[in-house]
Amino acid sequence: MISPFSETLKQDGVISHGLSSFGYDSRVAPEFKIFTNPGGVLIDPKNFDDSCLVTKVSEEAIVLPANSFALARTVEYFKIPDDVLVICLGKSSYARCGIVVNVTPLEPGWEGHVTLEFSNTTPTDALIYPNEGACQFLFFRGESACELTYAMRGGKYQGQTGITLPRIKKSSDAAE
Repeated sequence: MISPFSETLKQDGVISHGLSSFGYDSRVAPEFKIFTNPGGVLIDPKNFDDSCLVTKVSEEAIVLPANSFALARTVEYFKIPDDVLVICLGKSSYARCGIVVNVTPLEPGWEGHVTLEFSNTTPTDALIYPNEGACQFLFFRGESACELTYAMRGGKYQGQTGITLPRIKKSSDAAE
């Protein structure tokens, strides 16, 4: 279900990641797309203009500017069983620094790298550490598989790799 998978919680000198008491602490990959203001760009989830993003790749900490927002992805690739729903919460180490990590639920049958959203709510720059813990996934098993999985309905983010930007499914799309 998770690859690569760490059976133990790694926490010595890093923001923890790996198998935890009732969930899995996932790592952020070393690529980030940070929002900028190039002037005149309107953020539209139906017609996303990626000219408002600057890509930063670093194995070292990256700077998330004050009051800004960035997209990233998990190191881990997830394959969610048809009878499991997954929710995600940000790590307390970031939350206590004013960094909010948001992830929408992982639905039954979904698979891919998870796109992470980082918000720096503080009036000062903040550091994000690649290849260290960013969020914790909590897994909820249903009594049976759901009738219509994310894969069955051809979800638009199925099988995503890398940082995936907003998209709208069009009726002509088979299984975007």
